[in-house]
Amino acid sequence: MFEIFVKGGPVMYPLLACSVISLTVVIERFFFWILIYVHRNQSLVDETLRLCQEGNWEDVKTKVAGSKDYIIKILVSGILHREFSMNKAMESTAAEEIKRMRRYTGVLDTMITVAPLLGIFGTVLGIITSFDIIGSTGIEHPQAVTSGIAQALITTATGLGIAILSVFPFNYFNSSVENAVLTIEKYATSLEIVYEKLTQKFCEQEGGPA
Repeated sequence: MFEIFVKGGPVMYPLLACSVISLTVVIERFFFWILIYVHRNQSLVDETLRLCQEGNWEDVKTKVAGSKDYIIKILVSGILHREFSMNKAMESTAAEEIKRMRRYTGVLDTMITVAPLLGIFGTVLGIITSFDIIGSTGIEHPQAVTSGIAQALITTATGLGIAILSVFPFNYFNSSVENAVLTIEKYATSLEIVYEKLTQKFCEQEGGPA
């Protein structure tokens, strides 16, 4: 493996850096999403909406204390600011959560783009080296010529390999974010509907006969 790395020429060093960066991001995001799924508590979300429907705000605070579910965080933000702007509060908290979910995916996207380009750059350098040797010595030393061709092929294969192995987790992470956004919209809308009905019911009671 080390011999192949050396044969790839100087471009293999930035390709190595790309592979390390990609692997680091993939591992970090992988554990991040594991924690997201571990902290999800669907029963608590349903219980929170039920308590909100009844207007038991204090019970909600007690129930959700210490929860790390991102849906709960967003709902609690809306509940705490329900008398001012529930929608804006949830939007702000949701934006923070989504930003946290998308962290470092831009870096991974960059590595997917840069790695093949570096591979092509190494290919060009290898071909230039081969033609330079042919121009200087002719075809009397085929081993010298093939070393340049080997460099060209190795860098291309390495760059493509990094991109291919990175694009699968990249798409998975993006898909996870999209699913999270849909889930956030679903429960944020549910809370708004529940609060609107509760407010309407309260107003009817206030305006009813004494």
